[in-house]
Formats: sequence, C-alpha cells, structure tokens
Amino acid sequence: MSIKIVKPNTEVELHLPDGRVLSGPRGTQVGDFLGKVKDDFSAPVVAAIINNQIHELTYPVDIESFCRPVTMDTADGARIYRRSLVFLLEISFAELFPKGRLNIDHSVSSGGFYCEVTGQAMLTEKELDSLKAHMHHLIREDLPFVRREMPIQEAIEYFKKRGYDDKLRLLAHRHKDYLTMYSVHDQMDYLHGYMVPSTGYLKWFDLKLVNGAFLIQFPRRHSPTALEPLGEYPKLLSAFRQYGDWLEKLNIDNVGVLDDAIEAGRADELVLVSEALHEQNVADIAQQIAKKKSRIILIAGPSSSGKTTTSRRLAIQLLARGISPFPLELDNYFVNRDKNPLDRDGKPDFETIDALNITHLAQDIEKLLAGEKVQLPRYNFREGRSEQGDLIQLRDGQPLILEGIHGMNPRLIPDRLADSAFRVYVSALTQINLDRHNRVSTTDTRLIRRMVRDARERGYSATQTISNWESVRRGEKRHIFPYQENADVMFNSALVYELAALKPLAEPLLRQVPYNVPEFIEARRLLAFLEWFLPLDASLIPANSIVREFLGGSGLKDFKIWKG
Repeated sequence: MSIKIVKPNTEVELHLPDGRVLSGPRGTQVGDFLGKVKDDFSAPVVAAIINNQIHELTYPVDIESFCRPVTMDTADGARIYRRSLVFLLEISFAELFPKGRLNIDHSVSSGGFYCEVTGQAMLTEKELDSLKAHMHHLIREDLPFVRREMPIQEAIEYFKKRGYDDKLRLLAHRHKDYLTMYSVHDQMDYLHGYMVPSTGYLKWFDLKLVNGAFLIQFPRRHSPTALEPLGEYPKLLSAFRQYGDWLEKLNIDNVGVLDDAIEAGRADELVLVSEALHEQNVADIAQQIAKKKSRIILIAGPSSSGKTTTSRRLAIQLLARGISPFPLELDNYFVNRDKNPLDRDGKPDFETIDALNITHLAQDIEKLLAGEKVQLPRYNFREGRSEQGDLIQLRDGQPLILEGIHGMNPRLIPDRLADSAFRVYVSALTQINLDRHNRVSTTDTRLIRRMVRDARERGYSATQTISNWESVRRGEKRHIFPYQENADVMFNSALVYELAALKPLAEPLLRQVPYNVPEFIEARRLLAFLEWFLPLDASLIPANSIVREFLGGSGLKDFKIWKG
C-alpha cells in the first residue's frame, strides 16, 4: 500500500441513495448538484441530508459526501416548504399592510394555517386578492432567502424597532448568543427551522377568507404539488377557539410569556388554572351526556391525545351525577387473527375497523341496552382468537362507554343505535405558539408525550418511538382524522404548561439518539424546539392531570369503573 500526501482534488463527489455519483467543483452548493437530477425524484427537492445531517440547498459541499434529497412528500420537506411559505406571506403582508399584524394560528386538516389580522380591519376579498398577487410577484422574482447568523443583541434591537414584543419575550430566554435570521428586501425574521433557497420554490398555495380571518393553503405530503379542496371543520375550529379563550384567561399567548411566568414563580398558578379549565370542560361534557340520557358514549382520538385519562375523568364526572357507565372494551371484539384484513404489503392490518367484528359488537350493544344478559367475548392476544368472556347485564338506564380509535367512524355502530350515542373526540390541539409567526405543531406535542411515556412504561428508546411514529401517523390519517367532525364535542387535551413539564424528561431521551441513525435528524429538531421552554417543576401537577398519563404518577392509572 502506497500512502502519500497530495494536493486536494478540485472536484468533489456526492453519492446518492440509488448508487449514482455526482461530481463537481469543491464548494458547489448541494442544490446545484441535485439540480442535475431534479426530475428523478418523487416530488420537488427542498433540502438535503448530507452525511446524516439536514442542510439547506445552499450548503456548499466541500468533502466527498453521502446525500439523501429531502422532497416535499416527506415530513421534513413538508415542514420546510410550509415554513418558507409563511415567511413569504409575512413579507408580503408587511409590505402591503404595514400597520397590521399577521398572526399564524392553528392548522387545518385539508392543508393550511388559520391566519388572523390585528391592528387594522380584517382583510376584504379585494385586499386578500392583492396579497396573493403580491406573493406571486415575489415568487416570479425568485428572490433569495438570505441567511445570516446575527448576534442576539442585534436581533433584539431589530425586533424592538418593529414592535414585536412576543419575539422580544422569547429571545429574553435564549441561551445562545446568536440567532439565525432570514431576509428578503428589508424584512427579516427568525424562522424555527430550515428554509428553501428562494421565493421561486413556493409555487403552490392559495388564500381564502374564512370565519373573520383567512387561510393560507398549502399542499399535503401525499399530493405535494396540488391543493386539497377546503373542507368544513366547524367543531375543530370551535375547539381551537375555546383554547384561545383559555389562553386569554391565563394571559399566556406565546412561549415567551409562558417562560416569563415560570421565571416569575407563577408556575403553580398556571397549573391550577389550566387544570381547573380542563375539569370544567369535562364536567360540561358529562352534563351534556346526562341531559341527553345517552346510552352509548364513544371516545376516540389520535395517539397520545390523552384518551385514557379523559375517559376516566369523564366517568368520574358521570358517577358524581349518579350515572355509572359500563366500560365495553373494543379490543375484545378483534376478529380471529387468521381472518384479519391485510394491508398493501400483505401484513395484518390491526388498525382498520374491519379488524373488529362490528356485527357482533352491534348485536351485544343492542341486547345490553335492552336489559338482556350478554356473554361478552374476550380476545386472547397470545393465540390470536376470540374466547368466551364475562356474562353481564346492565342496570336500568346504565350507559356503555367505549374508547378506541374508531369511535367516530359511523360504521362502528349501526344507524339504528346512532340516536343513543354521544361521541367525544379527544386531541391535543396546541394553541400556544413560539411567537406570532412560529407555530407549535400539535403533532410535535403528541410525539413528545408518547416518547416520555414509551420510555417509562415500555422501556422504549426515543429512537424506537421516532421510528414508529410515521406508521402511527399513517393510521391516524386513514382511520381517525377523516371522522373527527362526527363528534358531538371535541375535548382539547392540550395544557399550556405541558411542554415545559415534559422537557426535563424528553431532552435526555433525545440526546441518547445515536448520530448514525435516521432518527437523529428528528431528535435534533425536537431538541432545538424544546430549547425555547423553561422547565416546570412536575411536582406542581395534580395526580388526575392528563400530563400525568405521560409523566407518570397518575392517580387514575388503576382507576376502574365497578362492573358489578
């Protein structure tokens, strides 16, 4: 073997996942490399993973590297596109309406963000059309998003001149001495995460007036260059609005204010009032069930939404009203494993509603409500088959309570039983944002909840939870989200303080994710997100809190409704 010192090659190689190798001058931006093969990917490329670290397309390639393009049909790619689109909207709004303030609020299921305007009258249809036209003008100009790492004090001075108090509060708690800023024309902002290189990438969007505000629509991952029809989500919107009202009562509307309150020693007040608002909501739901004299109570929601704690708190509220619901466990109605439906890969699909024997379920419900004795099934998960379970008979007027992912699906119970049912949809519809332009994803909140619980109850690493999350999300999109508006009520299980409480447990788990695994990128993103929150003392959280379902120490963990 001959080893010798040589001068650096002027060319550098970029290795793609399919085995192809691109070669070009050292220091060439990764976007220029990928531009040579851009039509070979499943969707537009918006970033790249270089040697297992995500980078913007402006990143210069100085050494031989392995590269995985990040496209718009991936989770990271979708986030990058949406984040960049929000900045384009922010720039355009500031240039057309300098006296107004734009607030990016919650997401909508069809792909979009709900946006509110303060400081001036709500935009008219004509003004919204002008805003959209201005965005398209900036897109045609293909203006670069200029990235700069700015000293933190300089960033503070910039936001102070602009009157952005929410951003100033947030930066007051930043530990790093710099902030990554992006600019177009004379507009600058901090965006939490990576961006596309220029405005020309942002071709797919629309603006629509709705409910005294407007929506900015963007593509969803499964169709990255098309917009979905705008759906109607009145109950979901109402749940978000209710949470917004709660935040007003707490006087906490962004993470900077939350950090201020924790630093000022107001954490106990935040916890107590937040929990009181939750309990009041659960009590209101119980009152509605009692008033309607519902005999079937269906509870559903996505993973880590707090369904278990919510159902048990609801049962307690019903018991306080003299109503003792009988818990009918849907898991006992699984079909025998040899009859289980298969997914597209030929593997058993345990999440489809057809994995349940809904005919048997309907028959048992009707007999129980009629006062008959019923031999319930019990599912033997070890052997994958249904066996004989308990023999039960309901007391006069006693309702059934069923918790599971298919609770909102109209196929779960037949139409003839629909009038007897009351449906409760539970989800962590996070409303508090980092600031007016950087929103907190409801999905991120649930992932952090699940990660902490998985580690405590199942011994799972953060790597395992992150790895499984995409499959969980696919199941939710197929089996839960399409039916959420079938709910009679939506319960928002989010708590304004919860990420501050989960942070001390979540951060060590995320830091253990190895550098050389795909999940490292997501772990690093979540760590950067949690940096914005000051920790909250978990001892302040009561035993019946939804957060206790994930932190541990829940007084409702072993709560059982008496079946006698």
